Amino acid sequence: MNDTAPVSGGPRKRDVISTHSVFGAPCWVSLTSRDLEATQDFYTAVLGWRWRGAKLGEHFRIALADGVPVAGIAAVAAMWQMAVAWTPYFAVPDADVAAARARERGGTAAVGPLSFPPGRAALLADRDGATFGIWQGELVSNWEAWRRAAPTFVRLHTRDAFDSAMFYGEVLDWASGKPGCCEVEYEGGEVVLRSRGDIVARIDSGAVESAPDPSVRPHWQIHFAVADVMGCARAAEKHGGSVLSEEETEAILRDQDGAQFTVTSRLVR
Repeated sequence: MNDTAPVSGGPRKRDVISTHSVFGAPCWVSLTSRDLEATQDFYTAVLGWRWRGAKLGEHFRIALADGVPVAGIAAVAAMWQMAVAWTPYFAVPDADVAAARARERGGTAAVGPLSFPPGRAALLADRDGATFGIWQGELVSNWEAWRRAAPTFVRLHTRDAFDSAMFYGEVLDWASGKPGCCEVEYEGGEVVLRSRGDIVARIDSGAVESAPDPSVRPHWQIHFAVADVMGCARAAEKHGGSVLSEEETEAILRDQDGAQFTVTSRLVR
């Protein structure tokens, strides 16, 4: 996970921000795929990404948008028998503590925590089965600029937003009162997560006061901010992907490998 999680690319020491000072917030997104070259070709065509190598080796790449690291790609789905999917990572001061909290509250640990210098990472699932990652260590270089640019956004679709907020709050120290922690608010029937005043994630479970829907498959949906939603949708279709739904400001797409993601207008948050 190193370079496919929020890892420093060798910044100057004064640029390094760690999860000890910024925690609980989404800090990176990573994709497991089967074919690295095909994945790069698809996302270059759809999102205009460029690429650089990663410290973990030939199966890994870092995606760049306008020169800013946006996401990690790991072509290990077949090798590690993992699902092809996009996964958000949340910053934690101690990956072992966070993983233990998740297990204590009915979640599961699929991978780790494992050491990937300069940090530790784990792949977990909440008690409803939604997969997420945690990262302890250095954040990607120039992380504040990355966050201000808001190239990505994450939303949890689940059966009970309040219950999920309680789970993640206890695992990730949301609304704990600790310096640097994330704030949790309820707006329009959704749970809204803020970090330093910025909205960084949302949790929704359908209509307000409705009963939990057992047909919902809880999952974290990754949103990428783009200038042309419909253009991305057409490019996805042209390069082996598919369009699951499409509106003027948002489209849900599948890549050539089957991984689902959302493209959202830069004006929508």
